[in-house]
Amino acid sequence: MVTRGLIVHNCAATCAPEPTRWVVGEASPQGNGLGGRASGKKQASGQGRPAAARKPDEFRRDAEARGAEASSRAARQQAGSLPNPATVAPSVRRARLPRRTGSRPSSQGGGGPAVAEEEVRDAGAGGDQPALAPAPDKDEDGDSDVGSGRWDLRCHRLQDSLFSSDSGFSNYRGILNWCVVMLILSNARLFLENLIKYGILVDPIQVVSLFLKDPYSWPALCLVIVANVFAVAAFQVEKRLAVGALTEQAGLLLHVVNLATILCFPAAVALLLKSITPVGSLLALMVYTILFLKLFSYREVNLWCRERRAKAKAKSASAGKKANGGASPNTVSYPDNLTYRDLYYFLLVPTLCYELNFPRSPRIRKRFLLRRLLEMLFLTQLQVGLIQQWMVPTIQNSMKPFKDMDYSRIIERLLKLAVPNHLIWLIFFYWFFHSCMNAVAELMQFGDREFYRDWWNSESVTYFWQNWNIPVHKWCLRHFYKPMLRRGSSKWVARIGVFFASAFFHEYLVSIPLHMFRLWAFTAMMAQIPLAWIVSRFFQGNYGNAAVWLTLIIGQPVAVLMYVHDYYVLNYEAPVAGA
Repeated sequence: MVTRGLIVHNCAATCAPEPTRWVVGEASPQGNGLGGRASGKKQASGQGRPAAARKPDEFRRDAEARGAEASSRAARQQAGSLPNPATVAPSVRRARLPRRTGSRPSSQGGGGPAVAEEEVRDAGAGGDQPALAPAPDKDEDGDSDVGSGRWDLRCHRLQDSLFSSDSGFSNYRGILNWCVVMLILSNARLFLENLIKYGILVDPIQVVSLFLKDPYSWPALCLVIVANVFAVAAFQVEKRLAVGALTEQAGLLLHVVNLATILCFPAAVALLLKSITPVGSLLALMVYTILFLKLFSYREVNLWCRERRAKAKAKSASAGKKANGGASPNTVSYPDNLTYRDLYYFLLVPTLCYELNFPRSPRIRKRFLLRRLLEMLFLTQLQVGLIQQWMVPTIQNSMKPFKDMDYSRIIERLLKLAVPNHLIWLIFFYWFFHSCMNAVAELMQFGDREFYRDWWNSESVTYFWQNWNIPVHKWCLRHFYKPMLRRGSSKWVARIGVFFASAFFHEYLVSIPLHMFRLWAFTAMMAQIPLAWIVSRFFQGNYGNAAVWLTLIIGQPVAVLMYVHDYYVLNYEAPVAGA
């Protein structure tokens, strides 16, 4: 307090009407603790003692006090108790710290730099107010540490690059969007090139000729209608087995004959009847194949119900009443399920596995159904247009390299065909497994809509075949794979048996409509067994997924070119050579 009492600020050295005597060591009337107690009249703000009235020793004492105060302030800054004005952020330097009482008079009317400097010095000196830590400045974007200060000295930390696996970064959405944009641009260029080279090749009238050779002859449709005969035959056999009119051995024989006829009858018609087209026979054979799988499941489930009923009859009557009483009144039990309504509901719903009580949706969603129908219409037109405009010219231009056995040109045509073929296959998957099946399921109020799973994430060939076609997978698992395991077969034998059955039906659906047997589809399906082992053995994670996609993109065009080449040679070059 003695030192502070000696300080007389230079800004107070202005003219005043009366000289004022200051008493050293006492507080000023303003209560700032910097001056002395005035005697005489109370001085107004901004008025001080005239310079002429001051003695020389007073000037000397003022200079010594200012020097001592500067030395003390420098020592406190080095000790850290007072912030250094050079390192304080501008916003902090501009802020007015809380004052103890009053304000210091100045020549400018009570404010000014001297007051701010003195208030900062008082706060850092450890007075009544604690020292305030300077806060980092923020720029207009909200980023901190934009001012100068000790927090700007460190701008690095231990971290990995984003593309490193150790970084843990996984948000590549922008790169995925870039891939989609590049895919669209590249395909747009190919489409424009095709349009400039060939013109518009889309012809809806030509599509009709793929199904009908003669507008007055509809053999494929007649085959589909005749399929009802085999469904009714299976139903009648089951009715007689339920009442005990037929033995199980006789019923099994009749079912075997019926199922064999389902496969042989349409194949014979497609091979012998000249008026049926390859596309029409393919559709008819698909209907008969689906009917075969459905009736096989129909017979198996009813057989299991008869076996369960026989076991229930072997138990006591009380146990049987308890079992019957525990069933829900809305469920159907055997043999009440043996009705035409139940049979045709099963034949129309998008599933291959029969149940007595299917899960049902509460109502038909009209908007959902309308969206699916519009998707079916649009995607059908899109597939036809892509096949006529993009695939057909590429396949036609591939015949000469195959004939000349120009391997470089064959590979070039294969890669050129891979893009439209794969795109059409993806559109077909969405059109059939999502749009068509959901539309039929919505109309039939069928509740189980799991027609596919995330096969696009497949890291192995086995996972792909288990998840891309759920109705077929469920049928194979329920009626082929598990029964073989129960009969003592190993898992590898059961898997080979499943692939063998799948290869048979693939060849059945391709070779018979084309009237030629080259076994390309059968070989391709059986090749999935060693391919599945190779991918699971040498490729893991993303590499396995890339291997699966590569087989899908390249494998299908190879099979297409093989069949088209053989079909072209048999139906176009052979007749010309014979003539």
